[in-house]
Amino acid sequence: MLAAAVGLCQTATGHAGWPFFGPSDPVPADIGGSIFQNDAPATLWKWSRAADHFSRLDDGAVMCTLCPHRCRLSPGDRSLCRSRVNLDGTLYSLAYGNACSANVDPIEKKPLFHFLPATSTFSIAAAGCNFRCLNCQNWEISQARPEDVRHIDLFPDAVVTSAVASGCRTVAYTYSEPTTFYEYMIDSARIARARGLRNVWISNGYINREPLLALCRVLDGANVNLKSISDDIYRKLNGGRLKPVLDTFVTLHRQGVHFEMTHLVVPGYGDSEEMVRRMCAWILEHVGPDHPLHFLRFFPRYRLDRLAPTPVAALVRFRELAMAEGIRYVYLGNVPGHEGNHTFCHHCRRLLVERQGYHLSVFNIVAGHCRFCRTPIPGVWPADEA
Repeated sequence: MLAAAVGLCQTATGHAGWPFFGPSDPVPADIGGSIFQNDAPATLWKWSRAADHFSRLDDGAVMCTLCPHRCRLSPGDRSLCRSRVNLDGTLYSLAYGNACSANVDPIEKKPLFHFLPATSTFSIAAAGCNFRCLNCQNWEISQARPEDVRHIDLFPDAVVTSAVASGCRTVAYTYSEPTTFYEYMIDSARIARARGLRNVWISNGYINREPLLALCRVLDGANVNLKSISDDIYRKLNGGRLKPVLDTFVTLHRQGVHFEMTHLVVPGYGDSEEMVRRMCAWILEHVGPDHPLHFLRFFPRYRLDRLAPTPVAALVRFRELAMAEGIRYVYLGNVPGHEGNHTFCHHCRRLLVERQGYHLSVFNIVAGHCRFCRTPIPGVWPADEA
C-alpha cells in the first residue's frame, strides 16, 4: 500500500500560459481565486463525505465555514480550494481517503526541529489549497481538483496502519493544504491518537477558530507558514489575509500545541529588515520567544520562476536580527551546512543539536534540558512522551 502511494503527485493539467508576476510587474491587488460555478460532479464518488463545517442558506445554497474565505456555493458550485462542492444543498468534501501522496519522512523535513527529533513521520496529502501562492512548491497537487490527480485508497484506518507498519511515531498532514482535507485529517488524527501516534499539521494557518479548536484536541505539533507580516503582501503573493493566520498562532499557543513558524523569504516581497523587526515584535508580544522560527531560502518555482534565489547573506542577516530581537531559536532552511541548521542553548549558547541534512550528528538534550547548564529547552523531546 505504501509503495503504491509514494510519488503520486502528478496532475492531468499544467500551467503553461499562466502569467508571470515578479516584484516589479503590475500585480493584481488580490490574487485570491473565486468559486468555480457549476463545476461540481454530477454524483458523489467513494471519496466523498459531508463536510463538518458549513451552514445552509436560502435556495439550496451553502456557506463553507472551514476557512476565512467562507465560500458561498449554490447547488453545483465548487469551492475556491477545489475540494468542496454543493450537491443538493449539502456541502461535501471530495478529498476523503484519496491521498495523492504518502511518504515516510524525517520529522526534520517538515521542518520541525523541536519535536521528536530523529524520528520518522508518515506524511499524507490530498489535492487542494485555499491559497493561490505565486511561489507554490507543490502546485501540481495544491492547485488541482481531487479528480485531476492520481491517487490511492488510503482511508483513515489505512493511514494509521501504514504509519505503524513503517515504524513512524507521527502522522503528518502536509504537502498541499491539510485544511482543505479537514475531515480526512481529523478522522485520521483521532485514530492515530487512539493507536498511540502523534499528529502534526503543516499548514498555511488559514482556518477558522471553531474547526481549529476541534483539531487542537488531537493535534500535537504544527509548522505554520507565516508568509509575511503584511496584509498587502498576503493578498498579492498568496491570495489570503494576514489576521486569520496570526489568530491561528495565538490559538495554537493558548491550546498548548507545540508549533514552529516558517517564513519563506521571497526576494522583493517583504524581504526587509523592517518587516523582520515587525514580525519579531508581533511574535514576542503574542506568543513569546520560545517557538522556533525558520527562515527559508526561496528558489525559483511556479509563477515566480524567473526570480533569483534568496541571497544567503540576507537569510543570515535576518536570523541574526531575529535572535537580537529576542527570538530564542531561529533557523535557516535550504542552506545546507550552515550553523543556522543547528540548535544552540539560549542560555549557555553551547551546541545542543548538530544537523547534517536530516541526520543528527550531535544531540545534547537530556530529558528536555541542556546537557551543560540544565536549562529547559522548549519542544517535545523523546523523554517527554507519556
